[in-house]
Amino acid sequence: MKNKQPYWEMRELVVIGVFAAVTKVSTLLVALVGGGMNPLTLILKNMLFTTLTIVLLYKVRKFGALTLFLLVNVIVSMLLMGGGLFLIPPMIVAGLAAEGLILTLGGYKKSVNLMFGVGSYDLLFKIGSVGVSWLYMREQQEMVIMSAIIVGIGYIGALMGLFTGALFVKELRHACIIRS
Repeated sequence: MKNKQPYWEMRELVVIGVFAAVTKVSTLLVALVGGGMNPLTLILKNMLFTTLTIVLLYKVRKFGALTLFLLVNVIVSMLLMGGGLFLIPPMIVAGLAAEGLILTLGGYKKSVNLMFGVGSYDLLFKIGSVGVSWLYMREQQEMVIMSAIIVGIGYIGALMGLFTGALFVKELRHACIIRS
């Protein structure tokens, strides 16, 4: 009888867990040091999240890495801040759709596929989070419009994070931390 190899290596699971914790703690620190949720900290927080997500997907190039990262990120978020439970469905749907897009474009080997996947995840999740917000605040549409503006400002940071992530990966390759 053949010994079947597990899909996930222990090293990959540790990398995903560490990146999820570092991402959540660092984005929380940016928000706290920046004085709360103002436009600059929104942009920086989203840029940092997207940058670290790109680096993670360069390090762990497997289907499900993004979704697993998002699940661990939500768990860490609930442990640190006690909220975010109602955003799990749009986050998982956006993560699976982004991973499907990466596979459709040709897989995890091409850098541009990872960038399109993470960019589509950010867009789909932000649209889904505004949709959940609308579902909870139907009577107060002004609040939904305001949250959509805030989410739009944050998405500017996510788009910037795609490019800073690629630059960061380039530097990590020079340091031989990322070998692929």
